[in-house]
Amino acid sequence: MNKLDTGAPVRGGRMQIPRSRGAASGFLLLLLGVWGALIPFVGPYIDFAYTPDQEWIWTTGRGWLEVLPGAATAVGGVLLLTSRNRATAMFGGWLTVLAGAWFVVGRALAGPLGLGDPGAPVAITDTKRVSLELAYFSGLGAAIVFVGALALGRLSVRSLRDIQYAHRPVTATEPAPASEPATETIETAPPKHALSEIDVSETEEPRHQGFGGLFRANRETTTSGR
Repeated sequence: MNKLDTGAPVRGGRMQIPRSRGAASGFLLLLLGVWGALIPFVGPYIDFAYTPDQEWIWTTGRGWLEVLPGAATAVGGVLLLTSRNRATAMFGGWLTVLAGAWFVVGRALAGPLGLGDPGAPVAITDTKRVSLELAYFSGLGAAIVFVGALALGRLSVRSLRDIQYAHRPVTATEPAPASEPATETIETAPPKHALSEIDVSETEEPRHQGFGGLFRANRETTTSGR
């Protein structure tokens, strides 16, 4: 288990990231993937489709060239949206990039690989034809590649927020501190040198006086006797 400089236990590591790191990109890629997988089946409702222009008609070309990359993009978006592991989130990002690239180049490889007929745009004007091209294949694929690459760029950098998230302290219930025992105050007798002068004068014996003191005392006694 990793530890901070303070010695507190931490959890996580270099592969841990906050879930919000790929949330926005993942949500957008999820929407783009759902669009790419469902538009060939619901587009005929609004007269916006490739042939065959019938609702909910399954063809091999639609399965390989639209449903498959759309589903892969949606799965990658979900991984980016929900994962807290850097490796898993980056796998989702690469999955979306490859799916977006397949939207762009898939029709060129459909014939040699025998993946079916992608169909032709049901459009009279060039404006609608270009709109169908962008909404179904090249424009959609380019948008998916851009968002997926943006997500990979964010995931490849270990930011300060990632480090703080990986080294967040482990939450543990600490036991309540036990009540401290009452400290007993021990009174000590004051040292001898702390006695007052009066006590010393009462307890100590009178000091021996010198010869000068004796003569002075005798003189005082004689004077007082007179």
